[in-house]
Amino acid sequence: MSGNTIKNSVIITGIGQMGAVFALGFLRAGYPVYPVTRNMQLSDYPGRIPEPEFVLLAVPENNIVETIRQVPQMWRDRLGLLQNELLPYIWEAEGIVNPTAMAVWFEKKKGHTIKVFQATPVYGPKAETVCAALTARGIPCRIVADREQLTLELIKKSLYVLTINIAGLSVGGTTGELWRNHQALAIAVAQDVLTVMEHLTKSALDRDKMIEFLADILTAVPDHGCRGRVAKDRLNRVLHIARTAGLATPNLDRISE
Repeated sequence: MSGNTIKNSVIITGIGQMGAVFALGFLRAGYPVYPVTRNMQLSDYPGRIPEPEFVLLAVPENNIVETIRQVPQMWRDRLGLLQNELLPYIWEAEGIVNPTAMAVWFEKKKGHTIKVFQATPVYGPKAETVCAALTARGIPCRIVADREQLTLELIKKSLYVLTINIAGLSVGGTTGELWRNHQALAIAVAQDVLTVMEHLTKSALDRDKMIEFLADILTAVPDHGCRGRVAKDRLNRVLHIARTAGLATPNLDRISE
C-alpha cells in the first residue's frame, strides 16, 4: 500500500481452500477483505459496501450459476470468476458482460502448501488487482491480451481437468502414469471433451495443439492424482451437455457404461 491511501474492499464468496488463498493475497496487497460464507447472503452487503474494488466468486462448479444470480446489479461490473470448468457461456447466460475471469493453475489442499502448475492467466477489468493478490502469495500470474485468448486458456484448463478426471474413472493413477501407460485413452477422452468445448464456445479448435498442450502439462506435473472426488459428477455434466446437443462422445459413453 502506498502512502496513507486506503484501498477499496474486496468481497469473496466461498472461503474454502481456494478462496482463502486469494483472501490472504488481497490482504497482503493492501485490500480489506470481507468474506461471504455459506450462512451469509450477498444481498446483505451492498448497503454497507456499495462500491467494492472487486467481488470474487470462489465457489464450486455446481454452485456458480446460482451464486452469479445472487450478485447485486451494482456489483456486476466488478465481478471475478474462477472454477475448473469455467467458460464464457456460463456468465453470458446470466447477463454478465465483462467479468474478470481466470484459469487457475495452482491448487491448495487442506494441510498442504500451495502447488503451482504454471502461471495463472487472467483477463478483465480487474486483472491487475488479481495479479497483485497472487503475486503477494508468490503465485505466478499473467494477464492475457484479449477475451479470445482468455477463452482459449479456459478451454485448456477444462480440457486438462475433465480429461484426467474422466480417464481416471477407468484407470486411476497419476497424470504421469496416465500419459505414460494409457496415452491412447487420454487422447480419446480429450477428443470427446474437445467436441463439447467446441460446441460450448462456438469455435473450431486446433486439436493437435490442444493435445500437445495436454501432453506437456501431464508430463510437467506427473504426480497429480487423476481421479478426483467429483470426477463422476464432471463426467455426468459433460455427457448431459453432449446428449442435449446431440454430440457424439463415444469414448465418454463407454466410460460411463
